[in-house]
Amino acid sequence: MGKIVAAFGTVHAPQLFVRPPSEDLAQLDADVAAMRLLGKDLDETKPDVAIVIGNDHMETFFLSSVPTFAIMSGERAHAEFARKSYDLPVHQGLAEDLLDKLVNADFDMAYSQDAILGHAFAAVYEWVIEGRKIPVVPIFVNAYLPPLPTARRCQQLGKAIAKVIAARPERVAVIASGGMSHFPGTWKYPTPDFEFDYWAIAQMEKGNHEALLSLTSEQLDVVGNTEMLSWMIMFGMIGDQPGELITYQPTWHHGHAVMRFLPDKRTGKFSEEGTKGPATYKFKGSEGYEFYKHPSPSAYKLNKILYDLRFKPSLRVRLINDIPSVAAEYGLPVEESKVLETLQDEDIEKFRNGTVHPLVKAGAHPLGMWMSVIVFHAELRRLRAAAAKGEAEKTSVTQ
Repeated sequence: MGKIVAAFGTVHAPQLFVRPPSEDLAQLDADVAAMRLLGKDLDETKPDVAIVIGNDHMETFFLSSVPTFAIMSGERAHAEFARKSYDLPVHQGLAEDLLDKLVNADFDMAYSQDAILGHAFAAVYEWVIEGRKIPVVPIFVNAYLPPLPTARRCQQLGKAIAKVIAARPERVAVIASGGMSHFPGTWKYPTPDFEFDYWAIAQMEKGNHEALLSLTSEQLDVVGNTEMLSWMIMFGMIGDQPGELITYQPTWHHGHAVMRFLPDKRTGKFSEEGTKGPATYKFKGSEGYEFYKHPSPSAYKLNKILYDLRFKPSLRVRLINDIPSVAAEYGLPVEESKVLETLQDEDIEKFRNGTVHPLVKAGAHPLGMWMSVIVFHAELRRLRAAAAKGEAEKTSVTQ
C-alpha cells in the first residue's frame, strides 16, 4: 500500500538564482539552507518518488494554451532557468496512473511529454532534490492567468491523487512550490501583505488548512498568494497535518516561506513568525482579480516579445542594440515599440514606491513583464562584466 511519507511547501523566487544587488543576500541564503534541510528529510523518509507541484510564470504555457492542471508524463522532467538546466527521470508508472485515474475521477487533466518547466520546479530540483536519485512526477497548476482553479478544487485534486497513491506500492514525497505574498510587476510590488502570511503560517502550524481552503481565488489575488494553489493541492493530499515552519523571510517585495508537514510528527512547531499573525484576517477587497488578469489580445505582440526574450539570448542582445528591427519582426507598431526602451531602466528603487511599469500600462502581463525584466537585467550585467574583463585583459597585455 502506498504512503505519503513527507510533504513540503517551499519558495522558488528567481532572485535565489540570479542574486541581484537589490536583494538581502542573507535572506536568500536562509531560504537555500531551509530547502536543503528538506533534502535531509528526503534522506530520512526515503521516498521512491517525489510529486513536485508548481505553477508557471508564463515560461512554459504561454497565451497559445494555458491548462488548469497538467501532468508531465514524458521519460524525463526538464526545467531551465538562469542559464541552468535540469533533467530528472520521471516515474512514468505513477505519472500514467495518475493521468488515467484522475481523468476517470472527472478531472480534465492536460499532459505534456516534453514541456520545459521554469524556476518553480528548477528551485526544487536545485536545492531540495539536489542530485538525489529520486524520480519525479511534475504537476502544473495555473496560478497567474485567470480563470484560476479554486482552492477547494485544488484540494479535491489532492484528495484524488492521494487515493491513487494509496492503491500503489510507492513511498511518496510531495513538494509544493509556491511563494507567499508578492505582487511582481504591479504597483503593489514593494508592499507584500506580510500580515496575511503570518496569519496563514499560524493556521498551517495548527493544521487548520480549512481556513485557507475556504478562500476564493480572487481573495488570494488580493493578498498576492495565488501561488499557494500548489499548497492547496498538497493539503488535499495530507489532510489536516500540522506544519513546521523552517524559515520565513520577509524581503522588501516577497514573503519567502519553507515549511514541512511530516505525517509521523503529528504536532506542528509553533514558531515566533507564525504567532506574529493575527487571530483573524480581514480582506480589504476581493470582488475580482485586481493584479493578475489574462492580457488583452490586443497586447499579444508585446507579450510575445517579452516571452521570447526570456529564452533567446540573441534577442536580448538585439533589444539592447536595435529595438526597431525587433519591433518590425514581431509586427509591433513603431508608436508601441518605444515602450521596449524601458527594459533598460535599471532604477529598481522607483518600484519600491509603487510605480506602475510602463510595459504594464502598455498591456503586458505584470508577472510576465517582471520575469522578462529580471532576465534582461541579468543579461545587461553579464555583458558589462564580460566587457570589463575584456578591457582588463587588454590592458594587461599592453602593460
